[in-house]
Amino acid sequence: MTKLKPCPPAPGPLEGYATRFDDLFSHVAQRRGFREYLAGLLQPRARNKTLTCLAGVEPVTGARHPHAQRLQFFLSESCWDPDQVNDRRLQLLLNNPATAPHPAGVLVIDDSGDRKDGTATAHVGRQWLGRLGKTDNGIVTVTTLWADERLYFPLHAQPYTPARRLPGGKNDPAFRTKWQIAVALAVEAMQAGVLFRAAVADRAYGDLDNFRAELRQAGLGWVMALRARHGTWAYGPEARTPRDAARDLAWNGPDQPGDYTVIRRTFRDGHTETWWAAEARLGGWGPDGPTRLVVATADPSTLPDKATWYLATNLPRPGGAREADSPHPAAGLAELLRLYGIRHWIEQGYKQIKDELGRADFQVRSELAIRRHQSLINCALSFCWATWFADAPAEPPPQAPSSVPASERGPAGQSQPWRTIPHISPTPSWPHTLRAVRSWLTPAITLTRWWRAWSTAPPPAELQRSSTLSKQATAYASISRLDSTNYR
Repeated sequence: MTKLKPCPPAPGPLEGYATRFDDLFSHVAQRRGFREYLAGLLQPRARNKTLTCLAGVEPVTGARHPHAQRLQFFLSESCWDPDQVNDRRLQLLLNNPATAPHPAGVLVIDDSGDRKDGTATAHVGRQWLGRLGKTDNGIVTVTTLWADERLYFPLHAQPYTPARRLPGGKNDPAFRTKWQIAVALAVEAMQAGVLFRAAVADRAYGDLDNFRAELRQAGLGWVMALRARHGTWAYGPEARTPRDAARDLAWNGPDQPGDYTVIRRTFRDGHTETWWAAEARLGGWGPDGPTRLVVATADPSTLPDKATWYLATNLPRPGGAREADSPHPAAGLAELLRLYGIRHWIEQGYKQIKDELGRADFQVRSELAIRRHQSLINCALSFCWATWFADAPAEPPPQAPSSVPASERGPAGQSQPWRTIPHISPTPSWPHTLRAVRSWLTPAITLTRWWRAWSTAPPPAELQRSSTLSKQATAYASISRLDSTNYR
């Protein structure tokens, strides 16, 4: 194999991470663009992270700057495969004991929309944008994310193409609904070796019978939320909803809970809440049917909308008739609440990916360039986890989650193997990891850009790798508007 030509190194530990992707890029310019793009994404967000921002030039007049044009070519025209980059990123996550997915985690399925003007950009159309809470012109991306109680990271992403953009509309062979894309991404995650207890999704997907059926056929366990008014196939007064099924459950107060079981939920910040959960019946759904219906609420007497979950799952009930024949381990009420509660990490992930890393700030039009941008965003987020865990020793895993009662831990109260959750010390937090990265990245980038502006020579490697030059960076930045001829 021909030895790769060296390229200017990235600042600090980012160089070690970027080196692991070098064999996926055939030219020095591509490897340099990969490093510069990641470094730009990880900077503090002073403005929208467009290509001019990532290149460190003026927003409008700097669009023709050579450094901005170089990143534009890297993203839109150069020959590299974003799927290969994403596969390598996942391989690094799976091979790292601190981030490797384990069977107690979940695969979160969701989609997210971002507003975009015009119609020239691929996948853009007038459609429902969940982030805005309304129908508008924009692009929607279906995503999968792996998460447990301590850690989360994106797996795959696929933009959704509205039917009106295809010649044959919904009858076009290339058209796929969001749930069809979601099933394909879930299967792709499983084939990539990602371990998880179940796939979880909110009501937008949980209400889709075809979606649940396709996941079941693919051999996946799932826990889905339902709308309170999601009815069964019946007419008139015979039509029933999950809320009707919940009202049929016996409840006489905390001292006489009837059909309900108390669940103590423990959150990341240490506070606890008391919830109640029960098996309900709705049509063919029941405790020992192919699909179970579970009602979980903070107040069984009033069933408040914001504190009540109606969950459908194909995981069997412990001790039930389906447990012996099911391909999935049994899950009690506390376990189901734990699994679906992890789903909310994807909302936190969207905040980091969009608000800090700028996933919606791209200014490219082609589908390939959009997918490349999304894969680079995921690499930037995963690099923060890799940096945080670089020196964190792994501790022995606990026996079982604290929310799982002894009655659900198997014989003699011992935890089952699939309940084992690895624990990393110290407890990670992605905003903390990003601030730690920026503490050494920002001074190095500032000095590199100053050197690039005031010198015709490339910056030396030790300058780019430096993480202790914040004072010099501040001093150099303060004179950046002076005539460059006085400082060359």
